[in-house]
Amino acid sequence: MPKFSTMRPDTPKVATHLLHDPEQYYTRVGSFLRKTSLDEIPQLLSILKGDMSFIVPRPALFNQDDLIKLRTEKGIHQLKPGITGWAQVNGRDELSIPIKVQFDEYYLINRSWFLDLKIIFLTILKVLGMKSVSH
Repeated sequence: MPKFSTMRPDTPKVATHLLHDPEQYYTRVGSFLRKTSLDEIPQLLSILKGDMSFIVPRPALFNQDDLIKLRTEKGIHQLKPGITGWAQVNGRDELSIPIKVQFDEYYLINRSWFLDLKIIFLTILKVLGMKSVSH
C-alpha cells in the first residue's frame, strides 16, 4: 500500500496506536500529512492498477493480527483493501478493533451505490474537518 512517508526510519515497527508518543516519530511534514490524509494520495495509483478500491475497509497492517483474524472470520478479507470505508467515517482511529470489524461487516453485507456515495460524502467532511484522527 503506497503512502507518503510520515514517520522517521527509526520508528518501531508497530501500529501507530501502540506507540507511547507517536508524534515524536513524525517527519517534519508528517503530522500535517496524516491529519489532512494527504499521505493517502499515492494509493490512487493502486486504485488505477486495480490493486485497491476507493471505498472498502482499510487494509490491516502486517502486525495487526487481531484485526486480520476478526476480518477473516467475518469474510471481510475477501474484499480488496480501500482508501476509505464505513468504519473510517464512523470513528476512524477512535474505534476499537471489534467495533471497526462490525462496521466493516456492515459494509460487506450492505454494499450499494447509495452507501458508497454516503461514505464519499462523509469522508470529505471528515477529512476537511480533520475529525477522528488521533495519530
